[in-house]
Amino acid sequence: VQLQASGGGLVQTGGSLRLSCSASVQPFSDYAIAWFRQAPGKEREFVAAISWGGGNADYADSVKGRFTISRVNAKNTVYLQMNSLKPEDTAVYYCGAHRDSMAEMRILRVQYWGQGTLVTVSS
Repeated sequence: VQLQASGGGLVQTGGSLRLSCSASVQPFSDYAIAWFRQAPGKEREFVAAISWGGGNADYADSVKGRFTISRVNAKNTVYLQMNSLKPEDTAVYYCGAHRDSMAEMRILRVQYWGQGTLVTVSS
């Protein structure tokens, strides 16, 4: 099982980025997928999650209204659209998968982790 996050980069405050998570879990549509981030010197934290079919989404309060999670099951890909970025959004962003529970990932109980992608927001 592999999950690969991509799309990170350097952006100015107020800018936007779209991250992608490509997953080899099968069947992809059976898995809830979530995004997490870890800033330097801080613990990894939950950012957003999306249910198997994409009908339900959950966000951390710190990103609600700015970030949008979506998925295209035909492409085995989940996206994180990040708008109005702030310096405090700077972190390595990871995606994770859980077959049985989207809620579990809110407390970082993940069955499969992917490698991260670095997002840097300059002030």
